[in-house]
Amino acid sequence: MNKSAFNRTDIIDNAFTQRISAEKLPSILHGNNNDIPDDVLLDIFNTQIMSRHLDLHARRSKGKTFYSIGSSGHEGMAALAIASRNSDMAFLHYRDACFLIQRVKAVSNSTPLYDLALSFAASRDDPVSGGRHKVLGSAQAFIPPQTSTIASHLPKAVGLAHSIALGKKLKIPTMIPSDAVVLASFGDASTNHSTAQGAFNAAQWASFQNAPMPIVFICEDNDIGISVKTPTGWIKANFENRPGLSYFSCDSTDIVDAIHVMSEAVQFARTQRRPVFIHAKTVRLMGHAGADIEAGYNPIKQIEETETLDPLLKTAHYLLNKNILNADQIIKHYEEMRGQVLEASKRAQSTPKLTSPSAIKKSLLPTSKKSKNKKTETQKRKPQTSPSKPLSLSRHINQALSEIMEEQKNIIVFGEDVARKGGVYGVTTGLHDKFGPSRIFDTLLDEQSILGLGIGMAHNGFLPIPEIQFLAYLHNAEDQIRGEAATLSFFSNGQYTNPCLIRIAGLAYQKGFGGHFHNDNSFAVLRDIPGIVIACPSNGVDGANMLRECIRLAQEEHRVVVFLEPIALYNTADLHSEGDGKWLAPFKPSGGNNPAKFGRISKTGTGDDLCILSYGNGYYLSRKAEPLLAQDHNIKSRIVDLRWLHPLPEKEILRAIDGAKAILIVDECRKTGSISEQLMTLFMENNITVPITRLTAEDSFIPLGPAAYQLLPSVEKIIQKALTLTS
Repeated sequence: MNKSAFNRTDIIDNAFTQRISAEKLPSILHGNNNDIPDDVLLDIFNTQIMSRHLDLHARRSKGKTFYSIGSSGHEGMAALAIASRNSDMAFLHYRDACFLIQRVKAVSNSTPLYDLALSFAASRDDPVSGGRHKVLGSAQAFIPPQTSTIASHLPKAVGLAHSIALGKKLKIPTMIPSDAVVLASFGDASTNHSTAQGAFNAAQWASFQNAPMPIVFICEDNDIGISVKTPTGWIKANFENRPGLSYFSCDSTDIVDAIHVMSEAVQFARTQRRPVFIHAKTVRLMGHAGADIEAGYNPIKQIEETETLDPLLKTAHYLLNKNILNADQIIKHYEEMRGQVLEASKRAQSTPKLTSPSAIKKSLLPTSKKSKNKKTETQKRKPQTSPSKPLSLSRHINQALSEIMEEQKNIIVFGEDVARKGGVYGVTTGLHDKFGPSRIFDTLLDEQSILGLGIGMAHNGFLPIPEIQFLAYLHNAEDQIRGEAATLSFFSNGQYTNPCLIRIAGLAYQKGFGGHFHNDNSFAVLRDIPGIVIACPSNGVDGANMLRECIRLAQEEHRVVVFLEPIALYNTADLHSEGDGKWLAPFKPSGGNNPAKFGRISKTGTGDDLCILSYGNGYYLSRKAEPLLAQDHNIKSRIVDLRWLHPLPEKEILRAIDGAKAILIVDECRKTGSISEQLMTLFMENNITVPITRLTAEDSFIPLGPAAYQLLPSVEKIIQKALTLTS
């Protein structure tokens, strides 16, 4: 086989001018009898050739540009920008440069060509990511940047669509107009991913119940995912007759057909407030990406047949038919754009790059922003004249949620069984009756949709508090935190954020209940996600105060916060003996200084013989062991509740252990991947030379019933470790 056959970049580039000159053009659906204005067609053509030359340049400039998944063959997506409004937020497939260019053109002082060249060059001046990734996005054009390749952005698009009517109903300030629609595009192969299927199902589930769901799903069907063929007719058969989802189809390689159908579909979603699915047939040119040699898995004849359907040739056909441009003028436009792209790319490649860890990491943490939902004087809760009765951890969380929701009207609580039932453990009991079904509601049973719902609502001015019913249930949805919420500030250079508070009931020690799905003692899956906060209260007072602080972190600092609630301590009342009630405390309304500020640990006791570091159930068990160590073994100790588990408050921890003759870490999570490993490293790196050891759970899943306690730290094990350590 001729080696040149593998170089589809040059073949496609040369074929454009050759076929225009010879007027050897693919057929078009509407001839010259179409209602698209001449200036619009010409403008779209310039968008399409700009995108094409950026793709061509990226393929030819390895080492100078750093991303080669292009949009060639998908240029018909410029039609969606024409069919929609600039205020319709768009979550884009990675092949949608034409949509981006066409919409950004409408923004004053925009320079889409140079901006994309900066992005390709990983320039620090890239206005979207600041050199962190080649992403399609624009804060001015309502396009949050996406890095997803598996449609993991679809659940948050559903969440945003849900929030539009909710904002109007609750009369809270929102970013999205009340008549807007949400756009979410993706490839045909991605429809098979569970995340995408969950999003389609969630939108249909809402629509089936007549809940407003103004979302437009756009499937860009090029018949292939990398090298895996999509079965012929699969997308149509799968989506044409779904309940609650209206199906539209077009040939998006034909720009006029695409504009007609997409305009109709967007208008349907806007007026009916119902979800639609646009099946946009397209083609993929130049393979999947720069390293992909399509001739290695597709016959050359088939590749050549696909290339004859080039959308640029079809748009040029319309320009010729309507006498907007002749063949020579079309070629001139094409070559002039080549020069503009090369000039812009040359300028972009000479701009500064990110050159230090601090510069790269700067956008991990959002810039603090003044909340639109701060308490007013009239909203502030009056101090209680008499203390309430002592309450457990679950009741403190319940009371704090009620207090905060009353003061801050943009807070929405949702999840499985949280409304009328009040949650599996009753933590949200009474909130549905108090605040109504718009502010606390049950979701369908799908953790990806629950988290996506929250992430999307955060785009529209809400502060979502989704609940994951059990820690182990998080694992099928963790990418919504890792790949979507936590990355948004980083890849948008802080221009977009996902403020939210995710409540997760978890950890071990549930007597006679669970097994590993309900008694999970590891949250290592969360600890390596940059930028997020993990908080874990062990008692009621901390539960309320830390919840308030987590809300502040989300509202004011736009942080993604995980609030990990120890199930076994929800209703614990006693500490040392049955009936002593020492793990209960009266609920105190907010006001004054919060003793559980972010990064502030809690310490009980002043003994120097031993410092015990723990959290959650381990802290409770250590408190039970404390008097036994003193009375029976004359070991004077101090007990530290870490409270904030990610990032660990390292300076506070080092201060807390100062002067201790020995250090014991009690960690209820598995030995491998637990916080105890990080603490041991911290002490080694800071030359702490006193005896140190750790007591952790075994590296095992948790079995059912009493056998669970064989694997976990206990009071007896803490005492034994302490004796060994101090002897």
